[in-house]
Amino acid sequence: MGLNALDFLVIAAYLVAVTLFGLCFRTRERTLRGYFLAGNRIPWLAISISIVAAETSTLTIISVPGMAFSGDFRFLQLGLGYIVGRVFVALMLVPQYFRGELVTAYQLMARRFGERMRAMTAGLFLLTRAAAEGVRVFAVAIVVRIALGSVLGGMSSLGRDVAAIGIVTALTLAYTFEGGMAAVIWTDVVQLSLYVAGAVLAVFTLGHGVAGGWSAIAGAAAPLGKLQVFDWSLRWSDTYTFWAGVIGGAFLTTASHGTDQLIVQRLLAARSEREAKGALIASGVAVFAMFALFLAIGTGLWAYYRAEAPGVVFARTDAVFPTYIAARMRHGLAGLMVAAILAAAMSNLSAALNSLSSTSVVDFYARWFSEASEARRLRLSRALTGMWAVVLFALAIAARHGGTVLEMGLSIASVAYGALLGVFLLGVLTRRATERGALVGMLCGLAVNVGCWVGTRIPYTWWVVVGSAVTFAVGYAVSCALNRRGFVVTGD
Repeated sequence: MGLNALDFLVIAAYLVAVTLFGLCFRTRERTLRGYFLAGNRIPWLAISISIVAAETSTLTIISVPGMAFSGDFRFLQLGLGYIVGRVFVALMLVPQYFRGELVTAYQLMARRFGERMRAMTAGLFLLTRAAAEGVRVFAVAIVVRIALGSVLGGMSSLGRDVAAIGIVTALTLAYTFEGGMAAVIWTDVVQLSLYVAGAVLAVFTLGHGVAGGWSAIAGAAAPLGKLQVFDWSLRWSDTYTFWAGVIGGAFLTTASHGTDQLIVQRLLAARSEREAKGALIASGVAVFAMFALFLAIGTGLWAYYRAEAPGVVFARTDAVFPTYIAARMRHGLAGLMVAAILAAAMSNLSAALNSLSSTSVVDFYARWFSEASEARRLRLSRALTGMWAVVLFALAIAARHGGTVLEMGLSIASVAYGALLGVFLLGVLTRRATERGALVGMLCGLAVNVGCWVGTRIPYTWWVVVGSAVTFAVGYAVSCALNRRGFVVTGD
């Protein structure tokens, strides 16, 4: 069927409206804390919604349904681990961030170990967050290439991707550049509401599109094992077992929500430590529910295409949901669904731009040029927001030849998260760990995780566990050995 003028009007209206809404938060702040933490005026519910928006993104909307389309519900086990990890972060790491006037997660490393460790952790964040975010931004191109194929038909595949990514990046940059964290969080609230509404709409549409509705979908899927959630097997090479999901998911979330500036910055914007903890844990329950919702959509898509187009073949499962939206949904609703997917992309991109800029300024520029005025730092923050937008645009284009976008993004992040989490645990849980020992441990953990990525069949769900364990064990052992030999090191 394809999109028509009404759908394009809905998409254009959304893009214009959300950009203008974000620009309403054009800040008059004169400090970095005001620009990057919104003056600590954000209520916990808005922060929780923003965390969900930043964490789920377009990858969730297009990749999670694809997993259920070709498989089952075992990915949901990862969501259980996400809740467990959040509880640990709330109890052990959030209190550390609220002791002092911190703007980034890596200032905690400077306070505990020293400036070298701060630079290492902040630099690792910048590299891996940019790479992982490039994959997420590329997911926009998958949707637009399918949804707007009739409009962009005269362009090459590369040209369509450049146009799609460029439009979304430019519009997101406009309000992120002007409004800082306040614009990011409040546009997240609007955007998450839109794409959750779109997901619920898709559930109803699929229920009406399959004869017998959802009871028939479940009846067809259950005997084939497509509704399986728990996998109790002990095979380490399987990506989605109960143990990999809960243990690996807990470690992954402890790293992403406890050491990644993308999330920590939101927690630091809360009005109090208590509200930050509440926002964090509530977001875990919401993410679990969203995973279940999008997996259900994937099962509905499987039943729909099984009945309506049994011979159809998709080159990648990421394309199943966007194809259904563009070809099968009613006009107007299809435009709303495409707008919802773009909303997810923009919310995550704005978060990435703000967190990359804050780390660049606070953890590097402000250290090197301590005499720079607050006004100059604020101007640089906006300039770096623009620079990172260009970098992410380029990385998104480079990600065109990767695999499934959700797993690709999680894999890139997991390589670094193990080392980051191990260092943070050394700082928070031990008194004997030193900066030099932690640096050695971090390098070893990072090397082991790179080895897992390129040289083993160990699934990404275990990489954070392995990397953090190696970092912690080596870092603590080296610290103890250096202490016994009488080395004088910072952080003790």
